[in-house]
Amino acid sequence: MPTLSNAAFSNLGLPTSLVEVLTGLGITEPTPIQAATLPDSLAGRDVLGRGRTGSGKTYAFLLPVIARLATSGRKPRRGAPRALILAPTRELVTQIEAAAAPLAKAAGLTTRTVFGGVGQKPQVDALQRGVDIVIACPGRLEDLIGQKHCSLADIEITVLDEADHMADLGFLPGVRRLLAATPKDSQRLLFSATLDKAIDALVKQFLHNPVTHQADSAQSPVATMSHHVLHIERDQRVSILTDLASAPGRTVIFTRTKHGAKALARQLNKNGVPSVDLHGNLSQNARTRNMDAFHSGEATALVATDIAARGIHVDDVALVIHADPPTEHKAYLHRSGRTARAGNEGTVVTLMTSDQVRDVRDLTKAAGIKAQTTRVNDVSHPILVELAPGERTRPGGFEPVAVQPERRPAGEGTGTRKSRPGSRARKRQAGEGSAPAQGGRGGAPKQGGQKQGQKAGNGQARSQSGSAPKQGGSRRRGGSGQGGQGSQSGSGRSHSAASFSSGR
Repeated sequence: MPTLSNAAFSNLGLPTSLVEVLTGLGITEPTPIQAATLPDSLAGRDVLGRGRTGSGKTYAFLLPVIARLATSGRKPRRGAPRALILAPTRELVTQIEAAAAPLAKAAGLTTRTVFGGVGQKPQVDALQRGVDIVIACPGRLEDLIGQKHCSLADIEITVLDEADHMADLGFLPGVRRLLAATPKDSQRLLFSATLDKAIDALVKQFLHNPVTHQADSAQSPVATMSHHVLHIERDQRVSILTDLASAPGRTVIFTRTKHGAKALARQLNKNGVPSVDLHGNLSQNARTRNMDAFHSGEATALVATDIAARGIHVDDVALVIHADPPTEHKAYLHRSGRTARAGNEGTVVTLMTSDQVRDVRDLTKAAGIKAQTTRVNDVSHPILVELAPGERTRPGGFEPVAVQPERRPAGEGTGTRKSRPGSRARKRQAGEGSAPAQGGRGGAPKQGGQKQGQKAGNGQARSQSGSAPKQGGSRRRGGSGQGGQGSQSGSGRSHSAASFSSGR
């Protein structure tokens, strides 16, 4: 019999209907975190799972949720979903729903996203029709519960995704209130990239004799990720970034501030590199527009603050650049995780000025990585071509179509409505899309590649048809996909729709 780590999904107890969906998507072997947790979660046990970004955590909880709901055969009551999946950002919520769509359809189940920053009426209408699985950010869900539009009394399974990120963003009080509203004997699955004291307290309070699975080292970076530090002068920063971003392949560049992201994207566009920015000052429509452009290939560089370090999963990112080194090692690892997804190769570059030498040295040491440091005086240095191979092209800046302002009927929840006295969670709701939960791009996650032209909605409609994620398949610059399952050949900067990856 094959070992558990490489056993096929059918040997882990997954229903044939779901195995067939996965097989149709080219997913035939579970990742380590999936293989480790599925037997326990399918058996109804509470599970605590830790795995890095790109490890496949999304399927690790979606598969048992859908399988167990399908087996129980109950129908949802009006306003009372049967399963709850909590995530910290809109991006994650819409990505999870897109991954769930074909699986839920095969099982005859319905899904609904719930988050702030958009009108609440479509969410309320869906809940009142009855929905099996609610995938939500905490703030808006608490608001709907407070308005009596939703009850968690019928919840059979609760999933907390990116638990450590929830803690970092200060969402745990709201999470505790939501978990306390679910039946005490219901199943609970908690998945996180790290397991720290804040998570331990949550586990002790709400999980019953949980089985813990850790699929990889808590700190070590992906084995196929190469790390480089470029020691530069500050006045060379933009020219070096322009050169690197002009190479074939998608590039994600991180800055420390919202203003820095906006300014750098403007400079790259001015220099002929089609670029978009992503940060908390953007409206929901602007975030969606910019991510659509990055996924479709209209923009080949994404300049972002740390909102993209965890919340966004984009395949075919060959290069991650820390234009501003992060302040702590966890942020470095999560930022860097935008490349080398699902076991594929990737390159991470940190720009360092002379006054940052000590900080960057301490940062890489704390992150447990060994980076090659190179002194670079100008764009003629050969290390730039080594890090980002291929012909440099500058087709011109990205010119977005004007975004129409979001309109909401009077009385609809907008994520900034006045809250009832004492409801801190409702006051926080506006943060789902500004500070803690930015984004909101709808895109079907894949653990690898995604079919051309496919785009999911922005989370306001019920989950419909759509391609689910594939494992592996991230493409290197100018080369064909080699690593992982479901790889697709293609040269670097494809103008097909790139996908979110649910290899999380």
